[in-house]
Amino acid sequence: MKAILINHFGGPDVLQLGEFETPVPGPFEILIKVTSTALNRADILQREGKYPPPPGASTIPGLEISGTVAALGKNATHWKKGDLVCGLLAGGGYAEYVVLHQDLAMPVPPNIDLISAAAIPEVFLTAFQALDWLADLQSGESVLIHAGGSGVGTAAIQIAREKGARVFATASTSKHSACIKLGAEKVIDYKNENFESVIREITGGLGVQVILDFLAAPYFQQNLNALSMDGRMVMLALMGGPSAEKINLAPILGKRLQIMGSTLRSRPLDYKIALTRAFSDFALPLLESGRLTPVIDRIFDWKEVCDAHRFMESNQNTGKILLRVTNH
Repeated sequence: MKAILINHFGGPDVLQLGEFETPVPGPFEILIKVTSTALNRADILQREGKYPPPPGASTIPGLEISGTVAALGKNATHWKKGDLVCGLLAGGGYAEYVVLHQDLAMPVPPNIDLISAAAIPEVFLTAFQALDWLADLQSGESVLIHAGGSGVGTAAIQIAREKGARVFATASTSKHSACIKLGAEKVIDYKNENFESVIREITGGLGVQVILDFLAAPYFQQNLNALSMDGRMVMLALMGGPSAEKINLAPILGKRLQIMGSTLRSRPLDYKIALTRAFSDFALPLLESGRLTPVIDRIFDWKEVCDAHRFMESNQNTGKILLRVTNH
């Protein structure tokens, strides 16, 4: 099969379309003919040599796909050939074919086209895990979602809205209208506004119950200050760096805060299956009704993968960047 390969680490130009052995489904796996895959920040880090795939995972980048079931493992009974599915991978998405455990595949909602469905798995599962499983966001609570215009951010705004929360977000000004349309009550311009001060003002000094953060070090103190009593923060990335200096930790004790970190790619299979099932129960009816929708900024032909990576690195996108596999 054809696949996008990383022959050595470096910039976008190291990504090359080449030949790779077609995977064979294990007993409980399905073989999927890929229609579309999506970019994630993890792909950039892997390309740079900073985020290797978990043991046993494909060395091909790509953490989510949509496509058509092409073959079944001998004990795979949940799907049939020709079914339209999407799903989360530990790697291998930039390819013509992937294998996936049958319980990690999700049906493509009938109102969402097969290419667009690749924008669902990683960001929505990540956002659902953070807001529901980890932060236990409740109706009537307030949440601050950093990077509201990102793929995970746009999914998190929608999920928080459907859970009945007050939603605030940070984003560059070009992404404010999209965040408001998705359900954010207030979007803060992180370049020109102090989000801690804005949150204090709009919450009457109480702060928010939940924060979803990707920046880490630069925002850590402000996040602690912006959380309410018994607040919870889930950290999903270290985009601003891992080392913070002169942090006042007193709010953690004084406000009984919970600070959590999480990744999804390296989680055990059983965890991912349970998360996929819980998310499907919550989200599939909402996706089918249009209450939840994948937000897609741009679709590139997969031969343009280098340009797609450059576009993601420019931080211009609102929502997901997709790669369309050309022979479908």
